[in-house]
Amino acid sequence: MNQISSFLEPIDYAIVVGYLLILVAFGYYISFIKNKKTDESIFLAGNTLGWTSIGLNMWGTNVGPSMLIASASVGFTTGIVAGNFAWYAFIFILLLAVVFSPRYLGAKVLTLPEFMGKRFGDSTRNILAWYTLITILISWLSLTLFAGGILVQQLLNIPMYLSVILMVVLSGFFAAAGGLKAIAYTNVFQMLLLIAVSLLLVVMGVNKAGGLEAIYAQTPGSYWNLLLPADDKNYPWIAILLGYPIMGVWFWCTDQSMVQSVLGAKNLKEGQLGANFIGWLKILDVPLFILPGIVCFVLFPQLKNPDEAYLTMVTQLFPAGLRGLIIVVLIAALISTIGSALNSLSTVFTMDIYVKKHNQDASQATIKKTGRLVVLVGSLLSIFITLAIDSIKGLNLFDVFQSVLGFIAPPMSVVFLFGVLWNKTTTKAANLVLTLGTVISLGTGVLYLWVFPNGQYNWPHFLLLSFYIFVVLSLMTYLITITDKAGQKDHGVLLRIDPAAKPDKQVKLLWAALTIVMVALYFFFNGH
Repeated sequence: MNQISSFLEPIDYAIVVGYLLILVAFGYYISFIKNKKTDESIFLAGNTLGWTSIGLNMWGTNVGPSMLIASASVGFTTGIVAGNFAWYAFIFILLLAVVFSPRYLGAKVLTLPEFMGKRFGDSTRNILAWYTLITILISWLSLTLFAGGILVQQLLNIPMYLSVILMVVLSGFFAAAGGLKAIAYTNVFQMLLLIAVSLLLVVMGVNKAGGLEAIYAQTPGSYWNLLLPADDKNYPWIAILLGYPIMGVWFWCTDQSMVQSVLGAKNLKEGQLGANFIGWLKILDVPLFILPGIVCFVLFPQLKNPDEAYLTMVTQLFPAGLRGLIIVVLIAALISTIGSALNSLSTVFTMDIYVKKHNQDASQATIKKTGRLVVLVGSLLSIFITLAIDSIKGLNLFDVFQSVLGFIAPPMSVVFLFGVLWNKTTTKAANLVLTLGTVISLGTGVLYLWVFPNGQYNWPHFLLLSFYIFVVLSLMTYLITITDKAGQKDHGVLLRIDPAAKPDKQVKLLWAALTIVMVALYFFFNGH
């Protein structure tokens, strides 16, 4: 496949430049004109986010260029089975809405390490703060930058280091200058644009393929099943059923980059409605991001590299002008993900390390200055890490990306679930799981990915490994807690949900409707 830049015309470049100028101007307005005289937190948007901004911001953080490429790629090779990572997620988004967010918002915290500090003490908060920083730096910033850097390199035909620097500068501008509010506002516009362009790509592809019935007739029946046999080498149903919940709890309930939008909600109801909204938006992941790969399988079955499925559809189906538009959408998705991650990196370091440990009386101006400095340092570090990853050869980094998440998840999922749901869980248990448990989990990942790589050696599926590690760490937490003579201070007040904060009728109805729709989808997309 030729570089996509060879298909671009002047109007495409004009659209790209024009959009970026509008984006920068909007960020400048939000940061320096509209909010010039305000002294609110740049981290949580002054607790002013409504449900639409929360849902779209979370979706924008979740949807990156790597997801667009990987989703179309897996659609090309295996069909909609990867839709489980979008549709199965509603259970854990519901968990965030009704179990975690009432406690987070009730505790009035800026960060999740701050919440766990109230639960287990400063030692746990300090461990979690550094754990979160490393997680954001590697899984959100560097791996996303690498995947996005490859994409931008293909789109604009520029060197890797330039594409990475360009994206970091734009994303860092929003995170440092305007905080979450600028990112959230731009996400609303960018996500609407993403929906429109991706929908147009699907409609054009389906029409060219002869309609949905023709596509169905020209693809294997397994392409339309969410649950595949237990002996399937790529996505066995047992691995998804047992393993994804570990990743789901970590990703949707404990990850600062995802939960931060809910922490910035006007009130609990807006946070719960925002979580419900992203549950509905996740339904769109299959038709918008996976279906293009299935359509590509029908239209271009000789395609050698499935990772080129999305861009093949773009270059072959879009006329001049629209090609530029899709480039803008992909760049916007990258800015959204990196910007939110940079903001979260800044929030955690500034509030959980700098203010907590070194300058408890810091003024709002000092906090903002420190936060922006952290964005700068984090941006530079992520560039170097990304270029180091780029030097690694012979690895399918899209698969590695999912595997890395699977090995990061277990310690955090165990500590947050036990910490929130079991009042007796002790600080000693939490700290050992976060330290020794992390060594076990990440060490297994290193063995799986590099030392004895899967493919050359017979390993269980990485999602099953994640589940096994979760079980081991859960047993560790239980045994340490019941044998810890020091016991644990009662945190009933912190962990108890205020009766007045329980979901109201509107929230319950919307979640019931979403549950019915998701169950229906699972029944429909099986047995083909």
